Amino acid sequence: MNYILRDENAVFYECGFSCDNVVFLKFGSEAFFVTDSRYDTEANEYIKNAEVVITGRRDMYPKVRELIKNAKIKELVFNPSEWSLLAYEEFTKDVEGVNFKRVANFSQQKRIIKSSDELDVLRKASELGSKAFDDFALFLNKSGLHVSEQRLHYEAENILKNYGELGLSFSPILGVNKNAAKCHALPLLDTLDIGDLILFDAGVTYKRYCSDRTRTAEFDQNINFSKTQKFSDKKRQKVYDIVLKAQEAAIKKARVGVKACDVDKACREIIDASGYGEYFIHSTGHGVGLDIHELPVISSKSETVLEEGMVFTVEPGIYLPLEFGVRIEDTLVVTSGEAEVIGK
Repeated sequence: MNYILRDENAVFYECGFSCDNVVFLKFGSEAFFVTDSRYDTEANEYIKNAEVVITGRRDMYPKVRELIKNAKIKELVFNPSEWSLLAYEEFTKDVEGVNFKRVANFSQQKRIIKSSDELDVLRKASELGSKAFDDFALFLNKSGLHVSEQRLHYEAENILKNYGELGLSFSPILGVNKNAAKCHALPLLDTLDIGDLILFDAGVTYKRYCSDRTRTAEFDQNINFSKTQKFSDKKRQKVYDIVLKAQEAAIKKARVGVKACDVDKACREIIDASGYGEYFIHSTGHGVGLDIHELPVISSKSETVLEEGMVFTVEPGIYLPLEFGVRIEDTLVVTSGEAEVIGK
């Protein structure tokens, strides 16, 4: 197969290195990593299974067109979401006789089944992410009282990064009380007090692979982020127990041969039956790997059949506007038996 890539993680998957200005070309058994001179040293040191081609920053696309023409190929696959219209026009200009074939999520389709080495890295990322949750709970217990969401968000980022050792899968989501009712809440100046509900969704990257986890808990200066939670407010406890039951049902359902939509259904039926269906406003989960959102999609419309080696989240939630929200999320690996929850 012949294909062209621009996305950093897609390129990294192919050759073990990437940067913010690269075009990767694959022509059968030949591969080319085209970049500019800023990345000459690193590219030649780290790249595997590809020839490094260094150009001037303004000369990349002429070189890419030259390589395509010299390959004498008839078809070149690309993912349209990786390219701006201008960039697409640049690499296809004056290239005759080549069918540029659009394939959405091309690289993610290749990466949907993780290798044993990738699974080891993902497990480690999840372990490190879970430890960061514990470390953040310790910070909250010691110093969280009367601190604003904005400051808590700042401290959470530092703890997740382990002060420079790790990267972030995404900017953490931290919401207290009514702000937790927003799926992707932005931190406010509201301060944390005893009895407040806190929703924390975060992940780290280890060797570029992501972790993803969400917990909801009550702040009492002895807070922890286990899934066994006790709330002083009866309504919060009821909603939490429903979400936990839904998540457990979806995890139990997830196994080889099951459709992704049926995992979503197992989760959604419980929330619907509880009377809160209209407040579960997103899909049940998403794949996790080099990207924080990969394939498979775990939704009511996804006909993907689960296979061994797939990795995805299960994250039901109930969000009551101007009151509070609850989400519980874990990352799963599909195995030959029951799904494995990683980073417990």
